[in-house]
This record gives sequence, C-alpha cells and structure tokens, in this order.
Amino acid sequence: MDLLNIQPATAEIFMALVALGLVLASAFIQPEAIAAKFVRRVTVATMLLAMWMCYHNGFMPSYAFNGQFFTSPFMVYMKVLILLGAVGILLMAKREFQGESIDRPELPLLILLSVLGMMLMVSANDLIVLYMGLELQSLPLYVIAAIRRESVRSSEAGLKYFLLGALSSGLLLYGASLLYGFTGHTSYDGIKLALENGIHPGAVIGMVFMISGLAFKISAAPFHMWTPDVYEGSPTIVTAFFAVVPKLAAMALFIRFTHGVLGDAVDSWQQVIVIIAILSMFIGAGGAIMQTDIKRLMAYSSIAHMGYALVGIASGISSGVSAVMVYMVIYVISSIGVFALILSLKRDGRAVTKIEDMAGMSRSHPVYALAMMVLMFSMAGIPPLGGFFGKWYVFSAAIASGQVALAVVGVLASVIGAFYYIRIVKVMYVDDETQPIDQDIPRSNTLIALTSAIMMTGLVFGLSFLRETVQATVPFVVFVAG
Repeated sequence: MDLLNIQPATAEIFMALVALGLVLASAFIQPEAIAAKFVRRVTVATMLLAMWMCYHNGFMPSYAFNGQFFTSPFMVYMKVLILLGAVGILLMAKREFQGESIDRPELPLLILLSVLGMMLMVSANDLIVLYMGLELQSLPLYVIAAIRRESVRSSEAGLKYFLLGALSSGLLLYGASLLYGFTGHTSYDGIKLALENGIHPGAVIGMVFMISGLAFKISAAPFHMWTPDVYEGSPTIVTAFFAVVPKLAAMALFIRFTHGVLGDAVDSWQQVIVIIAILSMFIGAGGAIMQTDIKRLMAYSSIAHMGYALVGIASGISSGVSAVMVYMVIYVISSIGVFALILSLKRDGRAVTKIEDMAGMSRSHPVYALAMMVLMFSMAGIPPLGGFFGKWYVFSAAIASGQVALAVVGVLASVIGAFYYIRIVKVMYVDDETQPIDQDIPRSNTLIALTSAIMMTGLVFGLSFLRETVQATVPFVVFVAG
C-alpha cells in the first residue's frame, strides 16, 4: 500500500481546489448575476472533468491517504451517477435560479461542495473519513434548503432539515463509537476482519445506530419525517437536487457498509433493513395518496422508492446489490425527467406545484403530457417500462434469498403506489383545463424530460448491457487489498 499515492483521489482533490478558487472568484466578480453565471458554468465543467477523472483512475482498486480512501469500479459507477445527476439538475437550473430570486454564486458553489462530500462518503474506508464526508455533504444542503431568505417556508425547511440532520449525525456517531469500542478499529478493513472472529452484542447495537443514521440520509421510514416539509418549502430546483443526488450517495454508502464492512454479520443487520424497507414502502405509498402538492407527492414517492431499493439490500446476496444499482439508475433517470417537467409548469411566469394545475395538459402540451405519463407509469412499475424491471430485479433478489414475504409485501405496496401515479395521468388527460400553462418551456428542460422518457421506454433493449456492467462492479463492494 503506497502511503503517498493520491491518484485515486484526483477527482476529489480537483473539485476541492476548484471550489476554493470559486469562493475567491465569486467575491471579486461583479455584478452578482455575472458571478452566478460564471460559477454555475465552471461548476458544471468541473463535474464533467471529475467524471472523466473518476472513470480514468477507477479501473484498478487502490487505496490513498494511508488506506483511508479507497476507489474501485463500484465506487466509480456510483460517483459517475452522482455527478451525472448533479449536472442534470444544474442544466435545468438557469431559469429557476432567476425565477426564484436565488441566482447567486453561492448556490452552485454549495452544490459543488455537497457533491464533493458525497464522493468522499462513497470512497471512505474509515469511519472518521465517512463522518467527514457525510457532514461535508449535509452542511451545504441545510443552507441551500433555506437559500430563499425572504421565504418563511424555505427558512423553516432549512431549520427542520438542520435539526433532524443533527439528530441523525448523532445516531451515526454513537453507532460508530460503539463499533470502534467493540472491534478496536475505525478502518473498514479492520472492522470487517474483527467481525470475522465473532460479533459482540455491543457491536450489533452500533450497527443498528449506524443504519438508523444512514436511513435518515435516504429518507427511509421511520426516519422520513423531514422529507415532505423540506421538499415543499425548498425552491423546486433544490427539491430536485434533494430527490436525486444525496440519495445516490447514501445508498452507495448503505451498500458498502452492509454488504462490505458488515458482510459477515448479515444475520445481525438483515432484519433491521427488512423492517425499514417495509415501513418505507407503505408509509411512502400511503402518504402520497393524500397529497395535493406534487412536490410533497414526490417526497413520499422517494420514501417508497428507497424502500424498494432496500429490499435488494435486505436480501443479503450479491444479486441484491446489483439489483439496487440497476434500480438507482432507473430512479435517477425517472426523477430527473419528472422534475424537469415540474420545473416547466409556469402560469404567468409563476411556478405551479398543485396536481390540479396539470388539468388538461394533454391538450395544451401533448408532448410533455406524454413524457410525464411514461415517467409516471415507469415509477409505478408498469411493464415494459424501466421502472418495472427495477422492481422486478429487487423482488427477484429477495425471493432468491428466501425473503418471499418481503417480496410479496413490496408488490402490494407497489400496487397501492400505482394509484397516485395514475391519478396524475388522469388529471392531465381527463380533467378540463382551468387556466392555461405557459407555453415558454426551456429547451434544456424539454431535452432532459424527453430523453428520460425515451430511456425508460427503450431500457428493455439496453437492460442486458446495464446488468452486465453492474454485475462486473459488485465484487469490488467487499474488495480488500492485501
């Protein structure tokens, strides 16, 4: 192990240096609108370059920083997804930043720092580095949730997120301290080796606390209470970021922690994941049925989707990991497409987020209504769209591991969830339009939404390639270098 080898962390170092440079640049460039435009463009370019760096350096599993940082094909896969999600959100952001009066340079800069924290989380190979990455991800998110300072609801969203985020960090830190106390290691490799020699009950309690802290980060029930209020109170473009990118990072960490670090203690954590998955699926589905605001509906939808993804993790087998990775790709593509359409809903230049505001959309915006219908049906899991195959794989993994009851519960929750997705389609195609939606829709949003819908329709043709790619990275979840 080369202690001075920093090549695996090239992308993260590059992003950190650019972020520091942008702090100085945004302070000196005037006026603020030009600074915001400059920072946004540099942020997108930085993420694209970081994506290339990750891809270029990640084929061989390797350590950096005295073994505290680890990269492998699995990490590269998840980091590329995180960066693609962030770039997609920023490409939709220009008009939203201006319309929400949040076109300030600090917003894309905070997003860049948060993404840097997510990448550190994914590659962390030590509990201390994990916590550092987790807080670097979370602190900018608390700020951007409350970025609309003149809005009481935005300030409330940021405060709720901060207070409950502090609670989740406390749970995770307490669990980490217990794991350290009963294994004698903070490094992932050391903890894994210690657990191979026997599992102390105190270490099991530590696992439960750490899983609870991570469940908050993916808004899994019963740690979901912040999600609807934060999604509703935040600016819509910030909500889109929350719904996609942090969940990818936290799910990657979930996979690495359970199947990697705790892979030899499946019996100790499996039932906890099963309970969280069941609660998430039913609370998400039940909560979404009652919503009239589409941002709150998407919040409960994300809770349910994280429950479905956790079904694959709860299987405890490698095919479950690959199923989750496929599921997250499908979730990201669908969510970005839906939010591209939500961000396009304007009336007299003002954003509309009520479901009834989409009435008659099939007649005034037939192409966008069709794209929304495809994405809604995909999220509901209706074949032959992409969402169906995502659920198929996670439920198949659960059945293969003997968790038949969990798969049946997941199917029932999916049937319940189909109601609120189909209701949106009914509003667009059956209800009469009360007031027309603006025709002026940004080309970037149009391109992203239509691309997402086409990918969900044609995913069946690229499914084998995606599965092969994912399965090739799964062995590196638990890889330990000599």
